[in-house]
Order: sequence, then C-alpha cells, then structure tokens
Amino acid sequence: MRWRLALACGANVRVAVTIVAFRNHDDIARCLQALSISTHANFEVVIVENGGSAAFAALQARTLPALPGGQPVRLVEAPGNVGFAAGQNLAMDHSADADAWWILNPDTKPSPGALAALVARLVRGDCDAVGGVLHFENRKIQGLGGAWQPWLARAVSIGNGTSLDEPIDGAAVEARMNYILGASALVGRPFIAKAGRMRDDYFLYAEEVEWFLRGVQNGARLGFAPNALVMHDVGTSTGMGHRERDRPKMPIYLDTRNRVLATRDRYPGRLPVVAAATLLFTLYRFARKGAWRQMGYAADGWVAGIRNQRGLPPWMRG
Repeated sequence: MRWRLALACGANVRVAVTIVAFRNHDDIARCLQALSISTHANFEVVIVENGGSAAFAALQARTLPALPGGQPVRLVEAPGNVGFAAGQNLAMDHSADADAWWILNPDTKPSPGALAALVARLVRGDCDAVGGVLHFENRKIQGLGGAWQPWLARAVSIGNGTSLDEPIDGAAVEARMNYILGASALVGRPFIAKAGRMRDDYFLYAEEVEWFLRGVQNGARLGFAPNALVMHDVGTSTGMGHRERDRPKMPIYLDTRNRVLATRDRYPGRLPVVAAATLLFTLYRFARKGAWRQMGYAADGWVAGIRNQRGLPPWMRG
C-alpha cells in the first residue's frame, strides 16, 4: 500500500541514497555537494565506510549530519572491508523505511535533475528499477545501460563513447538493456521483492550484473531515464580507470573471476563454453597491449572463478 501511495506522486517517493566509500573522502565531498542541489528533495543519504575506523573517523570529521536542504546524512562503519555489495546491503538495512534506493558511486556527480528524472520514470509504474546516463567530464557517454552477453560473459555498456549531445532513444535502450550500471541505479521495493539482496560473496565487480539479471529472470522490469545525467570519474578507488598496463591486481582479478561466477550463478548450463571464451578473450585483451603482468592477474582470477572461489581473495586477507 505504501509503495502504491508513493507512486501516486513522485515527490512523495522517499529515496535513500546509498553510497559505499573506501577512504575516498574527497569523492564523497564532491558527491554530497552535487546531491545538495537535487531538485528531488525527499531523500536521505547513507554512507558506509569500508576503510576501517581511522577512515570512518576522518569521514565523520568532514561530513555534516545533514545537507543544506535538511536531508539527513547517516554514516555507518562497516565491520572491515566487506566489499561493495555487502556495503550496499548494510546501507539498505539502515534505510529500511525508504520507498526506493539510489545506489550511487562516491566518484559521481549527479546533475540537479538526475534523481527527479529517475523517480519520474519509476513512478510511471511499468518498471521496478531505473538507470540513467553515466558520462565522463568530457561529455562522452560511459553507458546508458548494460547489455550482458551470456555466451561471452561480457558486459557491454550501451552508448559507450558517444557524445552526450547526441539524441538518445530511450525506448531502444530499454529494449536492449538487461542490467543497470551499478554506479547509478534506482531500485524500488518491488525490485527488492523479486530480486532479493545483492550477493556479497562477489566482494567487488559484476555484483550489480548478477543482481539485475536475477531480478529480470524473476520478472523484474528495467527502465531508463534519458534526463538522469550523472558524471562518473571511473575507478578512483580501485585503479580500474588506469590504462591496461598500469592496472593493479585487485580489479583485474575480481572482474575476471566474477564474470565467471555470474555465469555460474545465472547461466550454469553455459559455463563450459563461457569459461573457455572468457579465458581466450581476457588473455588476448591484455596481451595485445603488452600488459603481461596484468594478463597473469586475469588468469589467476579466471582460475578462481572456475574453482568457485568467492568473497575476499586469499591474498587480500590480513
């Protein structure tokens, strides 16, 4: 009943903006500044700090308890580095009375109308989760939505590399997408009822792919809001935004491992073919750039996925 009443008027939709941080307080400050001028004012912010007690104390020292518009900002210290999905689940636990949750990366700067556009698409009532336009500072599009290729375990960002100034066919995006990019995704209560919680055993990378694929397989519908513009500074916390030869082990290992795990979890019958295709594609991707060390990281991640190893990698445990 509450969800139906919220749908009757977009302004009534109470949103929890859930952000997972890892010692990136400058990113958080910029993101909060952008949120402070949101035209949809009915929201709160919940930030989960994964970086330990010292990082949490530093975040507390730099963060006011509310935005200038009165929206509460709640800080939660995670019990260690629990990863992105577990951090999001924890943030949602601390905002259980929300009507919808805006999963937002800390290294993003939403436009003033982004949340309003997402909510407006959601309240139309024919979708359970909504994505928007992720773009870089140079006005090139990172992605409008995601198209997962199950036989290759490959994530394709729709519209990647095109100009933000080009017209966007929202209906065509919705027809093609089968997951929403995890840097900015608004999910309503019906989506949670169909998909459940995000899997925290992925730790980082591809967890949103598996989550939305699971939701779609369980009857959830995905929408797209072309006016929900969010600027994204990719990989500031993980190093994934670096060129191939400079990327550290963690993002390469987990990205490769988790693409295999997503296949295991959502398309288990295809695993033998997908495993071979993933290995060949990944090795070629780094070999052609002469990124030999990174190719080794990817091979290690692939082996972990084949062995169904999950959670925090053994070599990252203290």
